[in-house]
Amino acid sequence: MDTFWDWFGLMIWWFFLVMYLVILFQIIGDLFRDRHLSGWWKAVWLLALVVVPFLTALIYLVARGRGMAERHAERLAGARADTEAYIRGVSGASAASQISDAKALLDAGTIDEREFAALKAKALA
Repeated sequence: MDTFWDWFGLMIWWFFLVMYLVILFQIIGDLFRDRHLSGWWKAVWLLALVVVPFLTALIYLVARGRGMAERHAERLAGARADTEAYIRGVSGASAASQISDAKALLDAGTIDEREFAALKAKALA
């Protein structure tokens, strides 16, 4: 590497290599997560990825890209629903019980009307 442009060209090649590896691992992960694709088709896709990797990756993204995106979106929605259910289960208090606790604090004089409104808005959010 004698010049800046040699170094810059090397960095471009490294970028494309890393991007290819990211795409390759996304494809392999999608293949193993797809429940509708038979094991034989998975084996064919993996064999093609080994023999002709760039062409196979391009064909996979064109042929199955939409399904790949849909499966990814479903997986994210499921993870979000599981996280929200876990948070609701761990918090242990419903919005009504939080508001009644805040009302009890207001009646006892511990908090004022402004703090009660803030706690009520937080519980309803």
